Amino acid sequence: MKNRIKFATTAIFAGMLAVAAGNDAHSDSGTNVAGTQSIYGNIPMDQAEFISTPDRIKAVVASKSMSAIYETLEHGERVDCLDCIPAVQPLLYSSNPQTREIAAWWLRRRLFGVFGPGQPYEQNLNRLASDPDPNIRAYAADAVGEFLSSAGSDNLATAATKDADGNVRAHALSALARMNDDGTGAVGKAMADTDPRVRLAALAAAGRIHGFADAAKVQPLVTDQDPIIRRRAAEVLGTLHVKAAVPQLLAAAKSDADPQVRAAACHTLGRLGDASAKADLTAIAANDTDVFVRDMASMALLRL
Repeated sequence: MKNRIKFATTAIFAGMLAVAAGNDAHSDSGTNVAGTQSIYGNIPMDQAEFISTPDRIKAVVASKSMSAIYETLEHGERVDCLDCIPAVQPLLYSSNPQTREIAAWWLRRRLFGVFGPGQPYEQNLNRLASDPDPNIRAYAADAVGEFLSSAGSDNLATAATKDADGNVRAHALSALARMNDDGTGAVGKAMADTDPRVRLAALAAAGRIHGFADAAKVQPLVTDQDPIIRRRAAEVLGTLHVKAAVPQLLAAAKSDADPQVRAAACHTLGRLGDASAKADLTAIAANDTDVFVRDMASMALLRL
């Protein structure tokens, strides 16, 4: 019994030391105790997120540590710091996608210094349009999407359909999807792009954009030369609930050379719930050479 009491007392004392050490670490790492209290009120500091100071934001950007940047900017969401903006802006073009994302997230929350003429948002649009480095143009497209401003929709639509680099076009489509915007038809137009990366990005965007209106343009991709695109097209047709695609999906379910495409077509036929597919699905469930396809057909039959 005495040993248990001694152990418990030691554990409690160690815990108190850890809390004290944690508080000291917070005070030494550029966190903003006064700012934290102004937001969270009079609660114990070990129960609140510490608010980053402007000095901490500028210092951590210079450190180029992705995890430290992410934590510091997240805890600096409500920090007013105009001279932090030019320090954070270059992170929009980092090779690390998480760093680019958190930088755009932080910048778009600034009330001043980001969206005016000649400021970071406009500069980023200019880079999307004309930077000679396709990687920078692609990252600029990502940033436009993360800024979530409809002012960039036309710029993204132009990049998605006219940029010379397929990767940039694909990034622009992903950015449009992030904004829940089809770029006035740019997503549907991109489904006929010669680059498979762009067609895949267009399909992904179509599946994410609420009320996507160009569903008919997805149907031809069920017979695309790329099996990954055929499979994704079959899945998106289910997401969009395109019943007009039943004949194409049946053809894919019965005869596509790729079993994953056949399985995806069977799954979507089940989602669409069209009874006209029952006979073909029954035959597939009994005769397909791939067990996964047979299982998908059997599951689809349960939904008809």
